[in-house]
Amino acid sequence: MTIDSKTRQTIVRLLSAMGSAKEIQQYLKRFSQVDAKRFAVVKVGGAVLRDDLPALASSLTFLQQVGLTPIVLHGAGPQLDQELAAAGIAKQTIGGLRVTTPQALGIVRRVFQQQNLRLVDALHAMDTRAVSVAAGVFTSEYLDRDALGMVGKVTGIELAPIEAALRANAIPVIASLGETAEGQLLNINADVAANELVRVLQPYKIVFLTGTGGLLDAQGQVIDSINLSTEYAHLMAQPWIDGGMRLKLEQIADLLADLPLTSSISITRPAELAKELFTHKGSGTLVRRGEKVLTFDSWDGVDPRRMRDLIESSFGRKLVPDYFERTRPHRIYVSENYRAAMILTQEEGVAYLDKFAVLDEAQGEGLGRAVWLVMREEHPRLFWRSRHGNNINPFYDAECDGSLKQPRWKVYWYGIDDFGLIERCVAHCARRVPTLVDASPLKDNAA
Repeated sequence: MTIDSKTRQTIVRLLSAMGSAKEIQQYLKRFSQVDAKRFAVVKVGGAVLRDDLPALASSLTFLQQVGLTPIVLHGAGPQLDQELAAAGIAKQTIGGLRVTTPQALGIVRRVFQQQNLRLVDALHAMDTRAVSVAAGVFTSEYLDRDALGMVGKVTGIELAPIEAALRANAIPVIASLGETAEGQLLNINADVAANELVRVLQPYKIVFLTGTGGLLDAQGQVIDSINLSTEYAHLMAQPWIDGGMRLKLEQIADLLADLPLTSSISITRPAELAKELFTHKGSGTLVRRGEKVLTFDSWDGVDPRRMRDLIESSFGRKLVPDYFERTRPHRIYVSENYRAAMILTQEEGVAYLDKFAVLDEAQGEGLGRAVWLVMREEHPRLFWRSRHGNNINPFYDAECDGSLKQPRWKVYWYGIDDFGLIERCVAHCARRVPTLVDASPLKDNAA
């Protein structure tokens, strides 16, 4: 889909209320370079269709207006519960799958078609091109006919209906109904169907739209990002992870293991979809397979060329030529693909954060946060400085125990409660010689 420059500028201005114009442009460029059927698969729960249809249609319309066409797959769990109960059919599940009798299948087909057309009609009402794909995508076989009845397992994906919709710049709205080789319709769990579709399409983004707006921590707050490489084992060991969330994390980990490293899964509310996709901060939970974080106590084992490239690209300024000679590291943390790094030295008897660098392409992935968490587990005390106006300062403000403004820098610390030591740390920051060349800085988005 082609959009005129005036429309694009208007959209960027609207999005700028959520994040910086630079972030918006960065994501628009990144997404527009992805093949249409590999941009995003959006899985919509039945509760969202029931409770939040206007926000859902508005968010999907917005994506089409910026020239991006998601592939939408929906469930209809609550609607099925209601209709089956009205027909006197008791709900029965085995392993999280709905037992579906031949009598129930007729209701399943009708409810899925109704919900599918409700979303398509809501999109059409907003002048958004959309196509109903109520069946024909999932070839299937009986999963366990004796135990589950008319429930299918996906044996293949037919992309022709999806590709036809995308060629017409229309959003394909897919119901999770399967079909056997003989033409028999089967009920397929929507999460299972979404996962199988994702494995075939290998999309850049996978979005699960829910009422909770993300995965919740022990306090009921949304977890903003999860780097599975560094956080999965720790999360799964937490006593507050209930069975449903544990299963969801296991499914996500299995799914991402089959996808390119660039793929990610976002869990958010319909109204927050644009913010989740187009800003670094996002709005829900962003889950990535992520990268392992390597640690070193010296420059031995560190690739100096890759480290220099990472720092200079992140800061938009050149390192002084003798940076590696003049800097004696206390601890180095770097992602395995050199896309994020932290370099700590020892100053005033305390760890000092000399460099925190994250590539533009990795911002918004939670990779910098993952490296930070690994570092923080090992260092209960830390101080550092950052230029005024640095985009990362809001993150530092949230992470520090205290801060002090200097003419050029803002000094931060955590874990330090000795006022004399704080004074020495502040003095060190004031006299510390910069190691980045100030001539014609391009940007300053790292610390």
